[in-house]
Amino acid sequence: RDLDWQDLFSVDNTIKVSVTAVKSPLRSPEFVGLKVKDGICDRFRLKTGERPSVDTREPDMRINLFLTERMATIYLDTSGEPLFKRGYRQDAGDAPLRENLAAGILALTGWQPSQALYDPMCGSGTFLIEAALKARNIAPGMRRSFAFQQFRMHGAAEWEKLREQAKALENTNAYAIHGSDVSSTVLIHAQKNLEVAGVADTVTLKQLNVLDAKSLAESGIWLCNPPYGVRLDEKEKLAASYPQWGDVLKQRFAGWRAYFFTGDLDLAKKIGLKASKRTPLFNGALECRLFEYVMQSGSLRGMQKG
Repeated sequence: RDLDWQDLFSVDNTIKVSVTAVKSPLRSPEFVGLKVKDGICDRFRLKTGERPSVDTREPDMRINLFLTERMATIYLDTSGEPLFKRGYRQDAGDAPLRENLAAGILALTGWQPSQALYDPMCGSGTFLIEAALKARNIAPGMRRSFAFQQFRMHGAAEWEKLREQAKALENTNAYAIHGSDVSSTVLIHAQKNLEVAGVADTVTLKQLNVLDAKSLAESGIWLCNPPYGVRLDEKEKLAASYPQWGDVLKQRFAGWRAYFFTGDLDLAKKIGLKASKRTPLFNGALECRLFEYVMQSGSLRGMQKG
């Protein structure tokens, strides 16, 4: 209550107080969070005659209370929505891949904009969009806003200057970034995401079964996040698909490097290729692997990387 909250943001901004407790002796951290919220509102009422409203879903201001054994620390979130959200996702699909994880996986493949990139199971298009943002040199947060923009001390002119500088570094070059999916509905959502991200003219989409996929260049990067089977019948169907995917790679993608990001660790046993790398990663709490397969040019088999 004694903090000058009214100097940090407006009474018109909605708020949310969240609590994290580590070895705290307090029996009800939620009650402590409620008291922090009351203190903020009391301060505004004292100084302005009004109190801010609470919004637990999409607040303007997120206040985080961190409790330890002997300390309570209050943080004012400068980001707002989590930073992995770039602001382009209109539809996440059934199994969304976080944008920052997709960007990290893309970096692990070593892909460069001069290379062809193909996602044969593109879903909502996250890998494709992150690749296009990198190729076009578009700043990841260019399509979103941040909580600090509503702070009273925010320098709007300086921030706009920084945005203009970042915008000037973008390019409109042509790149070989392609994606396909068997579902026309999924591709409609992916196209919307591409348009919001401002890279619809950088990525080519096509409705296609992965078994009909063909090489788009002499070499490139195949990158996909195939479905994870949950029910038994789904797992059996996927298991039957793995060797077929391996055959497609062997027969049509010689000279390429293929990457599968999956939570199904049996994929490597059944795809019929020898993985040259197995990188452990987590998709949320789910332990996953990024499998790399180097397809030897001029051969019909996977080759282990030297």
